[in-house]
Amino acid sequence: QLQTSGGGLVQAGGSLKLSCAASGRIFNSHVMGWFRQAPGKERAFVAAISWGGNTVYADSVKGRFTISRDNAKNTVYLQMNSLKPEDTAVYSCAVDSRWNTPSRVSLDYDYWGLGTQVTVSS
Repeated sequence: QLQTSGGGLVQAGGSLKLSCAASGRIFNSHVMGWFRQAPGKERAFVAAISWGGNTVYADSVKGRFTISRDNAKNTVYLQMNSLKPEDTAVYSCAVDSRWNTPSRVSLDYDYWGLGTQVTVSS
């Protein structure tokens, strides 16, 4: 129900754009979020966007990453610029079908994609 793509290997300072396509049933009117999990670390919030376009970001990515959504295509994007080695992780998109305000809390999200690997080399 959530198909993530766009990961890969990039040098520090480079850019990548992740996409997450969802079925209409779970995308419409719902908050979409991006999370990441680095090896040996807990899952961490990256960014989230409401149906109307309100956004929240983790402090670690603010000013470098941009979350957006195309409601006509049932797709959410994560544009990642000025990538750093510490951004290396598996990135997953998720849907919060219960609240209208973007949440930083993973427990608020009830649908998850499989994730895509992002590796930033120094």
